[in-house]
Amino acid sequence: MKLGADHVAVRVPATSGNLGPGFDALGMAYAMYDDIEVRTVASSTVQVEVHGEGAGKVATDHTHLVARALLHTLDYVGAPLAGLRMTCFNSVPHGRGLGSSAAATVAGIMAARELLAEPESMDLNTVLAIATEFEGHPDNAAPAIAGTATVAWQDERGPSAAVLEVDEDIVPTLVIPRAELLTATARAALPATVPHTDAAFNVGRAALLVEALARRPELLFDATEDKLHQPYRTAVMGESAEILGQLRASGFAAVISGAGPTVLVLSTAAQLPAMDACLTRLLGPVSGWKVKRPGIDTLGAQARRITAGHSR
Repeated sequence: MKLGADHVAVRVPATSGNLGPGFDALGMAYAMYDDIEVRTVASSTVQVEVHGEGAGKVATDHTHLVARALLHTLDYVGAPLAGLRMTCFNSVPHGRGLGSSAAATVAGIMAARELLAEPESMDLNTVLAIATEFEGHPDNAAPAIAGTATVAWQDERGPSAAVLEVDEDIVPTLVIPRAELLTATARAALPATVPHTDAAFNVGRAALLVEALARRPELLFDATEDKLHQPYRTAVMGESAEILGQLRASGFAAVISGAGPTVLVLSTAAQLPAMDACLTRLLGPVSGWKVKRPGIDTLGAQARRITAGHSR
């Protein structure tokens, strides 16, 4: 394939995987974004400038995750590799269970797609497949690509995803701690096997959650119960486990966002005053926590050309 642009911009939303019972399957996207600008240059070097989240901590060369995903995608479709100048304006917190690695991966893939002479030749299923190759599972990549909420799965043909309906009255609240948690650490806390009764419990709750999100928000509390992964991760969640337990004890549909340690609460607008009072009480004794309500993103990853510097 040929390149058809030399300067593109990409916006990718933050996401939560799992949503409680939907382990490695369900996900939701938020109106909190990483914005990336990419220029191709004549040299073979890659230079990355990072602002916001991750500045001074992440790589600024070809090993940066956005650059790795971009170059891999160009190679995957047979397009010529190029030197890159990238600027990242990051709002998605790192190491908090809000899909920062999925956002970076999808940003790189979507940037590569937009650089092509014919971006439409690379469909979004291919974007998901490449992102899943980087992520290992598609629950964060799918909503980052498609927006709203998604259910993702894999079979011998690769990963697939379907967009879910979300009732307009549902409000996600993100309770974000200062502490970070590596996904690998959270994964290591999981057992190799779980009781059959717990697996069956989660199947029912995940199915119920699809209905609760779409039409029955009053079922969100029951629908977000989980026995498959959160109980096993309590020891590595620190204060998040305590906040989660207290919120649920107070009747709110709280879950760990992805691998954590951010706590996600799904509620209706009518529940927000009571929730805010509860959060004020719970977060008073601890420091460094932020409460955000960015809203649900409905567009998913967006890419656009700034210039078209290559002939088709």
